[in-house]
Amino acid sequence: MSYRAESHATIAFACAFLLSAGVCYPKTVNAQTTKTESSYSEPLPAGAATMAKQMVPAEANLDKDLDARKAQTGQQFRAKITDTVHLKNGTELPRGTTLVGKITKDEMDHNGQSMLAVDFTKAQLKDGKTIPIEATIIGVGAPSSSNYYDFSAAGAPPVPWNGTSLQVDDIGMISGMDLHSRIGGENSGTFVSKKSDMKLTAGTQLSLAIGAQGASNMGGGI
Repeated sequence: MSYRAESHATIAFACAFLLSAGVCYPKTVNAQTTKTESSYSEPLPAGAATMAKQMVPAEANLDKDLDARKAQTGQQFRAKITDTVHLKNGTELPRGTTLVGKITKDEMDHNGQSMLAVDFTKAQLKDGKTIPIEATIIGVGAPSSSNYYDFSAAGAPPVPWNGTSLQVDDIGMISGMDLHSRIGGENSGTFVSKKSDMKLTAGTQLSLAIGAQGASNMGGGI
């Protein structure tokens, strides 16, 4: 094996190892905003690192399609947690807990792009009790039973939040769709596309950073 080939093999092995350990996060930024292919941008909020310390990883699946063409500001949507989550304030969100969110911004043809901003605001337990939450979408994965969209790894779950990343600018997360999110931002995440038929189908897998609302000393919610 040549020196160049051996070096490439070593680098590939190292990246694979880091990815499996949850350290290698392609297209994900830890603390600074970067210029992306999308015209959408939002600065990292002050105190984001403090808020992140009060959040934990969670995984959830969308209950129904989320279609940008039909969505209206204020419209509610839901996702269900796939595994029990223990919040840092001691609250337990059992598997199957419903996360309730709302559409906060749905602009079609905004600077030649479609934008769909979503915000998770509460967790609804099976007994009907609701808990105000703050959540940030860290990653998105295709429905496990479908490869309708051209994901880089169709059907594979998104990489869980590593507990320290503060923002995501994932270009081409889905074919023709980008994800932008910030811990402590105005919403849980914004999807941007040059297509007017932007849609997340039922069962879409979401990787989240989640915490009880008001758990940090930051004012306001996301």
